[in-house]
Amino acid sequence: MSDEAAGERADAARNRARLLEAAAGLVAERGAEQVTMHAVAEEAGVGKGTLFRRFGDRTGLLLALVDEVEADFHEAYTYGPPPLGPGAPPRDRLTAFGCALIERIADDTDLGPALGRQIPCGQRHASHFGQAFAHHVASLLREAGVEGDHDLLAHAMLAFVNLETLDYLRNEPGVTTERLQNTWRDLVRRVTAADELR
Repeated sequence: MSDEAAGERADAARNRARLLEAAAGLVAERGAEQVTMHAVAEEAGVGKGTLFRRFGDRTGLLLALVDEVEADFHEAYTYGPPPLGPGAPPRDRLTAFGCALIERIADDTDLGPALGRQIPCGQRHASHFGQAFAHHVASLLREAGVEGDHDLLAHAMLAFVNLETLDYLRNEPGVTTERLQNTWRDLVRRVTAADELR
């Protein structure tokens, strides 16, 4: 690669980082639902066309931003300490993963769920972080010795902890974060203990 091409690539990376930083600042200040492409371009000091060329549309921008925001959580469940990270039995890791997601969705200050609520469900599930969640759960089911279609079982389990389901349940009287986490624990126990019950 020529020095000129390397310089252009470095400039593009810096511009992308500046745009995402501007978007993150606006989300923190105004809330994800209030952030527009115009506001981000203005905050970053670039033309709106630059933003559209880089991310396609508002959803593309939010998907790029949520990937940045989810990096710490991905690090925690991939490389962090047990039981969320490696070193614990797969059943314990699966329990910890779902309980952590429920806790994050219940936390109004967590940018990951706040951004996710602004992204259409299908695009959220197809995104890098959505696929990573599904792959992680499927891998833990496989490691736990669960029989069946691990990929579809992972989607079935994640349906309980997706934003739409939990937001609905959290608005129902008596459905506390603790109750949701206890139900996730019960679901994991039932799915991973299926072979023991035969």
